[in-house]
Amino acid sequence: MILKAKNINNIGGSVKAPPSKSYSHRAVILASLAEGTSTINDILLSEDVLSSIRACKDLGAEITQNENSLKIKGTEALHNSETQPINLENSGTTLRLMTSVAALADNETTLTGDSSLQTRPMQPLLDALKPLGVKTESTDGKAPITIKPGYKGGITSILGNISSQYISSIIISAPLSRNGVNLTVFPEFKSKPYVDMTLDIMEKFGIRINEKSFTKHEDCDKSLKDCEFVYYEIPKQKYKPTEYTVEGDYSSASYLLAAAAIAGGNVEVKNLFRDSKQGDKVILDILEMMGAEITRNDDSVIINSDGNLKGIDINLSNTPDLLITVAILAALAEGTTNITGVKHARVKETDRIDTTCRELEKLGCELTEYEDGMSITGGIHGGTVDSHGDHRLAMAFSLINLKHEVSVTNGEVFDVSFPNFIEAMESIGLNLELVEE
Repeated sequence: MILKAKNINNIGGSVKAPPSKSYSHRAVILASLAEGTSTINDILLSEDVLSSIRACKDLGAEITQNENSLKIKGTEALHNSETQPINLENSGTTLRLMTSVAALADNETTLTGDSSLQTRPMQPLLDALKPLGVKTESTDGKAPITIKPGYKGGITSILGNISSQYISSIIISAPLSRNGVNLTVFPEFKSKPYVDMTLDIMEKFGIRINEKSFTKHEDCDKSLKDCEFVYYEIPKQKYKPTEYTVEGDYSSASYLLAAAAIAGGNVEVKNLFRDSKQGDKVILDILEMMGAEITRNDDSVIINSDGNLKGIDINLSNTPDLLITVAILAALAEGTTNITGVKHARVKETDRIDTTCRELEKLGCELTEYEDGMSITGGIHGGTVDSHGDHRLAMAFSLINLKHEVSVTNGEVFDVSFPNFIEAMESIGLNLELVEE
């Protein structure tokens, strides 16, 4: 379907940020591993999170839904009830997090998904699990992946510059391994805030982890500015059932905030916490640098903009999910924006550097693509672009309608992370619609 603007009113008002997708995934999985019943409030029931719910059910958790909350009766005694592979659809987060968790089951589990998910590289995680006694089978280190029982634990290591979800996967599963896990993350550690989020919610479910950082100069790549190794000591422990409320998502809120920045206006976004561990709250700093005025409250953010944005230099190594939003802001700003540090964005739902550049070029954008980012000079026109099945591309490119008429084919994929995206945008003045192609 085609996502396009129906009409545009003055941008302004108040809107609630959707619940965090990252925290929602983790809350479902941790509650499913706890012995007893947990309540997860304000859960994001997006397509991705539903994949995690189905996978946890298949491994033995009892999950019931009541509007936007879940009751989850978890179990340490995981058992794969499916004789067929568990289909995770397009959820890369579920695949990465559940690969380690499935190794805790008492029988083998096969995880698979759609054609896009089957292109995601998983070999670094499989390699890191091997010293922990986990045996897996796959073709070229991609789904379908069969995970066999036998998670002994022990000592392992992994590179930190590919996907933080590999690291979170090991950390989440490690407390229930036979002997606990000692994990070393080699530099450079990209997207560490996402791992910090994992540690944050694990603490809420009763898990304590010892984290240390150290520098080892003799092992350092001379090209690295910093050479910091991070070490996680994760002893054998039990998850405790709890009542947990999911906070608002800065990644999804970036589209609401960017709309006000682009069009000009005053918008309050509720359910965004000042003390959040989410790395994507750096969107507030980015918008300020580009010329918007930001007010940070304890549980909300207010943006005021005149619609005149300026180019900036920004490293998004810790926040790759902001790449496409910042690229759209750059294309509508005065001057040149240089985005660096996001080589790992090439292994998301799409190669987000390539797809963003190719679609911006369709709109007349002057840009240069680099291995780890892009340089964008503001100035584009309307046209038609394709989402490539990427929810973040669909949402970010729809914002261009605030200045130029743009249609996004395959635009319905925002359901992956922001099911009420159209309603939320309408509440602040951008009226979007889905029409048949």
